[in-house]
Amino acid sequence: MSVGLLAVVDDILTAALKASAKTAGVVIDDAAVTPQYVQGLTPARELPVVWKIALGSLVNKFVIIIPIALLLSAFAPFVLPFLLIIGGTYLCFEGAEKVLEWFGLHHDAGETEARDEKKLVFGAIRTDLILSTEIMLIALDSLDPALGIWMTLGALAVIGLGMTALVYGAVALLVKIDDVGLRLMKNPSRGVRRTGARIVASMPAVFRVISIVGTVAMLWVGGHLVIENLAETFWHGPHDVVHAITHSIEAAGPVVVWIVETACSAVFGLVLGLLVVGVVMLVRRVLPGGSKAHGSTSGR
Repeated sequence: MSVGLLAVVDDILTAALKASAKTAGVVIDDAAVTPQYVQGLTPARELPVVWKIALGSLVNKFVIIIPIALLLSAFAPFVLPFLLIIGGTYLCFEGAEKVLEWFGLHHDAGETEARDEKKLVFGAIRTDLILSTEIMLIALDSLDPALGIWMTLGALAVIGLGMTALVYGAVALLVKIDDVGLRLMKNPSRGVRRTGARIVASMPAVFRVISIVGTVAMLWVGGHLVIENLAETFWHGPHDVVHAITHSIEAAGPVVVWIVETACSAVFGLVLGLLVVGVVMLVRRVLPGGSKAHGSTSGR
């Protein structure tokens, strides 16, 4: 009995490991996007907020994504591409809002810290829902259909736990690096103190880079989701354009092709996101009280 159980566990872990490899790109995006949500918080609130977001991510995966994905894949697989189009469009919207903020078109901050924290957590969990959906759907598509429902569920559970621990463990480590630097600055050794000072001094630049990478990741993943799933449903136009561009540079090698394809997805995501931002701003102005409610819907 124990041997049979070990064999089942081994099969689940093997399937989960193989499927996880195909989600690596989205996992990196998730890890790059999340730290921007804890910027501006006091050091004492950083880890509690990361923990809240991680718990929300687990709820996203185990309460929402996995059950719905299994049900839809069994009874209505044609719905999944449309859900991914909606999710990708939302990511493009968030990314475009952030780009506009870089150019000074930011929203006024007039809320208390406690409310801001709740909005930050909610916004992060909402973004995680979309990224986690892609992670789990890619993993589900990569699993062998012959595994059966329970083996598939087990593999998805392992992937969900593993990816959440990986992403939010990395985020927690990243946001506390400056505290490590501060402790090193109190060390008796002069060389260690210098290292600590360099760590602390570099963190603003590190977070600026992370913010940029996270925004680009939103546009890239969102644009890619929309392009690929539009092609699977009713419009091949964007996909055909990207395919034609990448096909023309195949001689340059797979790395160059990937970079160009990623850039095309990000540009498409930015254009789509700006269009959605424009529509949202227009609706806000038209609706009663819309100008007063003019603020970020992304919770950042």
